[in-house]
Amino acid sequence: MKSSEKKTLRKDYSQPTVSHKVFKKEGEVIESLPSIHFRVRLDDGKEISAHLAGRLRIHRIRILPGDRVTVEISSYDETKGRIVYRGR
Repeated sequence: MKSSEKKTLRKDYSQPTVSHKVFKKEGEVIESLPSIHFRVRLDDGKEISAHLAGRLRIHRIRILPGDRVTVEISSYDETKGRIVYRGR
């Protein structure tokens, strides 16, 4: 086979791959922990530990106890999450 005839297999990186399901839930920050971690009480009564998403860190969005937030929770571990939006 000549080098011009070789076919290369390329992955299609334009489509995102879903490795696991993510749930979005609303809640309220009840405690600020060290190193951009927070304790969040969800609307269904559960308390989880959540860290700040990179986009919020880049734009220096301040999160204080009492703020309403949207949290993404992984289906693998429902006690940890990522804060992706700060409400008003």
